[in-house]
Amino acid sequence: MDFTTPPHVQDIVRRVTHFVNAEVIPLEVHAADTSDGLPAPMLADLRAKAKAAGLWAPQLPTELGGIGLSLSEIVPVFEAAGRSHLGPLALNCSAPDEGNMHLLHMFANEEQRERYLKPLAAGAIYSGFAMTEPHPGAGSDPNMLRTSAVRDGDDWIINGHKWWTSGGDGAAFLLIMARTNPDVATSKGATIFIAPADTPGIEVVRRIPIMGFDDLGGHAEIKFHELRLPQSAILGQEGDGFALTQARLGPARLTHCMRWTGIAQRALEIATQYAAMREAFGKHLTEHQSIQWMLADSAIELHAGRLMIQQAAWLLEKGDQARQEASMCKVFVAETVNRVIDRAIQICGGLGISRDLPLSKWYEAARAFRIYDGASEVHRMVVARRVIRAYGSGV
Repeated sequence: MDFTTPPHVQDIVRRVTHFVNAEVIPLEVHAADTSDGLPAPMLADLRAKAKAAGLWAPQLPTELGGIGLSLSEIVPVFEAAGRSHLGPLALNCSAPDEGNMHLLHMFANEEQRERYLKPLAAGAIYSGFAMTEPHPGAGSDPNMLRTSAVRDGDDWIINGHKWWTSGGDGAAFLLIMARTNPDVATSKGATIFIAPADTPGIEVVRRIPIMGFDDLGGHAEIKFHELRLPQSAILGQEGDGFALTQARLGPARLTHCMRWTGIAQRALEIATQYAAMREAFGKHLTEHQSIQWMLADSAIELHAGRLMIQQAAWLLEKGDQARQEASMCKVFVAETVNRVIDRAIQICGGLGISRDLPLSKWYEAARAFRIYDGASEVHRMVVARRVIRAYGSGV
């Protein structure tokens, strides 16, 4: 594995960093004016600037208007974009659209590409991913999937209840996971359907209030009442929903880690700058060993997380499913991000818990990172199972 960042990627990282620092971060003060990240005109203007700067959709191929970087190449680029929670949104590489574009690019037929993928890639529309269900439906355990799709002639009738549908409030279309064969395990009996959001039978119940900042489209609770969709609405093949979801979630877990590493790195920088300025007990905070160790621990853990992300991305590019490595990475980076932001707040003291710095808002938002895309406990279970299989037979 070569850890050298290619020159063209270094250049993109430099330009993304400059764009985020100069154009995006100054707009963070306006994020409180809307529940969608930024007011729509402001977001449209920011996205136009990103396109003009040649920074649009680093992860997409050039034929879809992107830069065409590979998964391993986007690692430092997504981190640079993630220095602000608005950065990925500005560059059209934020969740859930980034993961949905990846999924559609891999599995959509030509009609679906024209109708859904191309306008999504252009930033003309937004999308939602409807998989998670409230109790007693599917959360961390996909075998508890209760949303059903039943054949009716050439159509399918979908009934069910979803929540935490990222981007669901205002999405142009939804990707819906439903059980099409109740007699087999979810891994073989679930299918993904694409549905325009205005299709009769789709009820957006509410936008779920959350900790931290709300993303574009929020997280919606949605019910499906006799939702009728044609056979052509199926993404990929009937029964392949779980496999498609795994193909989406593997890279998506890593891209979450990349973006959040950018936030954590910025938190470390804010804390270090404050500690270098603030005096207490006759010297700057940076001269106190307790502060030095907090800064050092954060830098060490961020470095280790970056290496884990790079290695998992490298394995996925080689065709390895990298489930063990992706799970390890998700646990480690999610918990690292929480610790780094927590330490930054501690170093900044009263200023850290105020809204004068973004740390307290990040602290609220980062807590969810240990839950979505697989809770830390679930990923630890995945890792443990493989450890037990490898070494549990005894000496």
